[in-house]
Amino acid sequence: MVRYVGVGNLVRLIGHVSIETVIRDLAGYIEADFHRWPDFEKTPRLASHSSDGVIELMPASDGASYGFKYVNGHPANTKAGLQTVTAFGVLSDVATGYPVLLAEMTILTALRTAATSALAARCLARPDARTMALIGLGAQSEFQALAFKTLLGITHLRVFDVEPAAATKLVRNLGGHGLDIVVASSSHDAVIGADIVTTVTADKLKATILSDNMIGAGVHVNAVGGDCPGKTELHPDILRRGRVFVELAEQTRIEGEIQQMPEDFPVVELWRVITGEASGRRDPREITIFDSVGFATEDFSALRYLRDRIHGSDFFEEIDLLAEPSDPRDLFSLLKPSRSGDPA
Repeated sequence: MVRYVGVGNLVRLIGHVSIETVIRDLAGYIEADFHRWPDFEKTPRLASHSSDGVIELMPASDGASYGFKYVNGHPANTKAGLQTVTAFGVLSDVATGYPVLLAEMTILTALRTAATSALAARCLARPDARTMALIGLGAQSEFQALAFKTLLGITHLRVFDVEPAAATKLVRNLGGHGLDIVVASSSHDAVIGADIVTTVTADKLKATILSDNMIGAGVHVNAVGGDCPGKTELHPDILRRGRVFVELAEQTRIEGEIQQMPEDFPVVELWRVITGEASGRRDPREITIFDSVGFATEDFSALRYLRDRIHGSDFFEEIDLLAEPSDPRDLFSLLKPSRSGDPA
């Protein structure tokens, strides 16, 4: 039997401990795994692209456990009433190869993405940052806002989306969470006075969500939306003016904002900052950029957190995902009809 955490049980778990607690705990697991970055077998995501979107597998292993996530990205899905991104994940025991956890990861990915963004910003943004501009108010936006409030103490949001209904949705969802929210009339208006700028748009195209003149000295840019080949949000001049931090450079050069730059464009991998091998923000006026595309170790951390968190609880069910014959060498025996109802 394999432990399974579906949408219902994950929602119950979050309601039981609070979304802020889950974000804080996830950030702790992600940070701990960044600290042991060299221990991981790391592979850039395996992607199957089509004209409609992308389907990806994201694997990682620390030698004791192996995890992967299946995730899609289909920006046009919303026109058919479907989500842009859906996902599920598996965590397995390396010693036996047996899966120990199957979990929904649509909600969990939103939580781990937000936790990673805020963890990076804790290293890269100015310590006195209290105002964040949030451009792109789709499925990720509320999670990003709450993560930055929880981990950095952000109190003010300036938000913008080309669809007014998206702003209405965000304001409604974040009511009661202690954030002062201003709905801006444009992306240019949103970044005025912002210490941190988060871009998390969904369209699969090379866009200029932020132009060079929109980013002033001392700003930290959390670039989340540019996460596949041919999809960007920042003008290249912003990258040239700032210091760029990435998860795995090999993957980000293909999928992130730096796909616009030469192959030798300098970047710093975030794990080096977290472990103290490299500096984060060096000056209050420095522009820092987290070119986030999401990496498999973060999903591994999220699955590891979930495995530990549900232990001793009822936030899961057990499913017969694995065939378990009484004699492991006799798989065919499972196909024989039961004789329990035969006459004596």
